[in-house]
Amino acid sequence: MNDILYVSEPAEELDAGFHSHPHWEVLYCAGGEGAYQVDNGPALPYRAGQAVAIPPETVHRDETRGATGVRLAMETPAFPFKTPFRVDDDPDGRMGAAFTQAEHYYRTELKGRELILGALGELIGSYMLVFRDNREFSSVVEHIRSSILHNFSSPAFELDQVIRQMPFNYDYLRKLFQKEMGLTPLKYMIDLRMKKAKGMLAAAWTREYSVAEVAENCGFSDALYFSRVFKKYYGCSPSEFVKRRREGG
Repeated sequence: MNDILYVSEPAEELDAGFHSHPHWEVLYCAGGEGAYQVDNGPALPYRAGQAVAIPPETVHRDETRGATGVRLAMETPAFPFKTPFRVDDDPDGRMGAAFTQAEHYYRTELKGRELILGALGELIGSYMLVFRDNREFSSVVEHIRSSILHNFSSPAFELDQVIRQMPFNYDYLRKLFQKEMGLTPLKYMIDLRMKKAKGMLAAAWTREYSVAEVAENCGFSDALYFSRVFKKYYGCSPSEFVKRRREGG
């Protein structure tokens, strides 16, 4: 789940010194322009209709010139990239509209708004992956990625079988996927499953679900194994996670 931690508007005129954040910083520019400079390297400029993502703990400096838009702090976006990147919105401004909705729902007191923010975070993350400029996956990596995206929530899905059925060496495909996506096929699939599980457990309307049912909906046939993986990711068991949410922790 692409957790939106904080939403703000960029300052119209800003020259922030070098700093870093413990989370992803994602900025959509609706007007004006600006630039990020990372580790004294070349600037990454942006303009209206573009979004920029800066990874956690990346030392950077942000300059804006009449910029307007929406800035998000995101905890776990599904970006496989380890360096800053920029994307162009589509002609209809769909990505910008998602950022605007995120800002609106972040500022409301609507009960259960976390569910809407989680969905908007997923949508924004998906837009940025699809629209990322100058990014093309090789056909074999795209085949594996597409298979995972369409089937990761099914306990019957066998990732190894998908890879082994392809006319390439298994280790070669695994390494190629990691090179292009930033993580192995298995890690990519488990990340998707864990984000879905966290979203289900966090949503108020899923409280009636048992841990076993959540596990099955997220691609795990073994609830105990699911619980171990969840605890490894989030530092607590699924039941503890639900309890904390109910208590507001």
